[in-house]
Amino acid sequence: MPATRRHFLQSTTAAAASLAFLSKLRPVPAAEAKLDPASLNADNGIAPTLRLLEETPREKLLEEVAASIKRGLSYRELLAALMLAGVRNVQPRPQVGFKFHAVLVINSAHLASLASPDQDRWLPIFWALDRFKAAQVETQKANGWRMSPVNESNVPAASKAAEAFILAMETWDEGAADAAATALARTASRDQAFELFARFGARDFRDIGHKAIYVANSFRTLEAIGWRHAEPVLRSLAYALLKFDGDRPDKSDQPADRPGRQNLELAKKIRPDWQDGKASKEAAAHLLSTLRTDTPEQCCAAVVEALNTGVAPASIWDALLAASGELLMRKTGIVTLHSVTSSNALHYTWQTCADPQTRLWLMLQNAAFVPLFRAAAGKLADTKLDELEAQPADNLSPEEIFANKDRPTAVRQALAYLNSAAHPEDLMHHARRLVFLKGNDAHDYKYSSAVLEDYYTLSPQWRNRYLATSLFYLPTSNQPDNKLVGRTRAALHA
Repeated sequence: MPATRRHFLQSTTAAAASLAFLSKLRPVPAAEAKLDPASLNADNGIAPTLRLLEETPREKLLEEVAASIKRGLSYRELLAALMLAGVRNVQPRPQVGFKFHAVLVINSAHLASLASPDQDRWLPIFWALDRFKAAQVETQKANGWRMSPVNESNVPAASKAAEAFILAMETWDEGAADAAATALARTASRDQAFELFARFGARDFRDIGHKAIYVANSFRTLEAIGWRHAEPVLRSLAYALLKFDGDRPDKSDQPADRPGRQNLELAKKIRPDWQDGKASKEAAAHLLSTLRTDTPEQCCAAVVEALNTGVAPASIWDALLAASGELLMRKTGIVTLHSVTSSNALHYTWQTCADPQTRLWLMLQNAAFVPLFRAAAGKLADTKLDELEAQPADNLSPEEIFANKDRPTAVRQALAYLNSAAHPEDLMHHARRLVFLKGNDAHDYKYSSAVLEDYYTLSPQWRNRYLATSLFYLPTSNQPDNKLVGRTRAALHA
């Protein structure tokens, strides 16, 4: 057994003990966490659980859910009910963020559960349950909002649903968009609906990427819980995507909308066989350099030039994801963090869409968003991802690396560890467990799920540097456990 793996096993003993209380519940098998959408509907357990989540006070919810699990409530039923409770009770306005992170984080919590050992899979969902109740209470105090019933008289026929949805979204008509989204949920396939929502989720740079994030996360959750639950989710999503300030965007020329409009035309200038390019580390490095300094228009033009000269899309995404990670390295904060999470969402959307022009446009939108995030972040340190140097770690374990309070040193140690480790997943696994124990914010889950997923998206020559930079933000071993761990322990021991 390699020394690094031995150190890891020794160092995780304490963390494993601190999560031992989860054994009081039955483990969640991997097969159950992956979910079978066909097994979920409102009359086989979802409706009672939905009422439980909506009506139980926050201070009693975890205990009530723990009792329900002991009586047989499954992970899959709980996840579905949590998503539906969120979209029905938490208003995604005036900002697609803030309290609405209670909904945005559900897919990230689910991804964390999927990647966890059986005995740990309940913890992210218990954390998300508490976030939902906090957001529900905040919404009720603010304005008492709750999703209203559908105006059935306005719902278009199936044959007109897509056309009605496009028109409503282009004219920023909330009532018509709500009716059309309802029709899509009832009559369209998931793929058909996703193609439509993907375009409108990425069309403008408002709310620092949360619109694109919501599109990706909501559809990913629906993929898990079943399309039969789509109606309230798509209604919430359409409402969120129509958020704007000032004059109506279709009647004005606002900076947030310009890249989307320009890139629709720019995408038409890319060669038809753009998917047949060759990977190029040099091209990725050149584009990364461009993303550090140039305007959104110049960065998008550089992507067009690269694709037209035969560079593979994978190399473009290497640069886009690396540039997002580098921004967090240059200035750790909420704005640069969302450069990472929105790039993750746009890449997922790019992978999932079928229409070639939509896919090109999404890539160009990400190329515009990265420099917009860079400008929004303000003054940045002059550090570069491709110049990051590894610091010999002398067989340090992940626990020892994450315990280092000097973040720049920990990043360099993590890079050395990843460069030499036979099992880089050891460091990823430890990072995830620290989020379970120490995380106090939705961004801990959103960011960790995004960066750990995109590690495998990046080419090998970039991925270790990208993951190492995550230690600028991820929790450290010496932070106190979040209060929810103790409360969950008590609930499961009861």
